[in-house]
Amino acid sequence: MNEPTWRKPAGMLLILLLIAIWSVAVVMLVEELGLPLWASGIAFVAGGVAWLWLFPMKRLLRWMELGSWR
Repeated sequence: MNEPTWRKPAGMLLILLLIAIWSVAVVMLVEELGLPLWASGIAFVAGGVAWLWLFPMKRLLRWMELGSWR
């Protein structure tokens, strides 16, 4: 059994920090645009899925598991 590395707790903290920062940024942007409620919902979902999960999270999760960014 492999022993846990420092990358997993550090990665979890970084994930939480990224989620907090991104959430505040998206809320501020959507409020600034003054979109209707239905469009705001679509913007929140699209922003969350596209940026948070597809781009940096994929690399971060890979780094946590393998220790490599590629």
